[in-house]
Amino acid sequence: MFCSARLRLARHRAGLTKSQLADAAGVSRVMIQKYEADQAVPSPERVADLARVVGYPQEFFFGLPIDEPNIETASFRSMSHMLAGDRDAALAAGSLAFLLGDWVERLFDLPSPDLLNLSTYGNPESAARTLREHWGIGERPIKNMVHLLEAKGVRVFSLVEQTRSVDAFSMWRNDKPYVFLNTIKTAEHSRFDAAHELGHLVLHRHGGPKGRTVEEEANRFASAFLMPDADVRAAMPVTYGVGQIITKKLRWRVSAMALTYRLNRLGLISDWQYRQFCIQLTQQGFKTAEPGGIERERSAVWEKVFSGLRSERITKYDIANELKIPPQEIEKLVFGLANMISYEGSGTGGVPQGKLRLVS
Repeated sequence: MFCSARLRLARHRAGLTKSQLADAAGVSRVMIQKYEADQAVPSPERVADLARVVGYPQEFFFGLPIDEPNIETASFRSMSHMLAGDRDAALAAGSLAFLLGDWVERLFDLPSPDLLNLSTYGNPESAARTLREHWGIGERPIKNMVHLLEAKGVRVFSLVEQTRSVDAFSMWRNDKPYVFLNTIKTAEHSRFDAAHELGHLVLHRHGGPKGRTVEEEANRFASAFLMPDADVRAAMPVTYGVGQIITKKLRWRVSAMALTYRLNRLGLISDWQYRQFCIQLTQQGFKTAEPGGIERERSAVWEKVFSGLRSERITKYDIANELKIPPQEIEKLVFGLANMISYEGSGTGGVPQGKLRLVS
């Protein structure tokens, strides 16, 4: 049976409005609206036209409805600056991540979630310190945020949305935490996004009001989580200028602007110094980029998953064929690591017998 929700998802992933899809497929906008509202069923010829335009296999449109992220429970950064089309494309990527993640978890034992509910904490900095203590991190810098999240049971996916209006988003689904990171951002920005979304997961698990206050809480959590009070004070008791900030930011693997904000928040630089340092950093290109930046963090879980699949000679094309989605959608979700199992030709075309174990 034709699934209207799957048509809507594919249209959103293609970044098309109903009118644009209608024009490209040679049908009226009213018919597209009816298809997506379950008020009409497209003919086989029309399904072929729709599939061609959105770039999905025709079989995709005849599966069961896919679990969709709820805009009410998904926490987006920069929500006020986000275009509706960018938001819908990112949420559609979330649906595909659920589809892929559920498939993977039938084969692999992934780490169980180990997050605290810190929604009653009035102070995000205290919440960050509490979670660090719970995880036994202490005050030391975090080498890799993605690896840490995955080790604590967070399902981390990449986004390759070609827009700066989508930083990252997160949500809870079936008691499992999910984080999506846009890789168009700098490595430092993406690392801060990961900590920001962790803040949402532990501070705002049950949703509720959104807006500037909630985003500020997540920012304060991320800043404190990545740059602990005692460690920053010990490493930078006095700040003489931006050169020192540019050098020291490598200790915490954060952006120069993020470290400057943290120094001001801790009272280690005055408001006047903060403004002057921000002006100087902007002049040196640190407002929109990170000269001399760090290497981008990638997933340890997905690397292990695809290493296991490779041993079974299962390729991304086999996975895409089973899920009825384009192979490139898999690449976009897993930090490009699906290329680890890209052989010439096809693989076995099936899943391995028995359950593969992923040791965290």
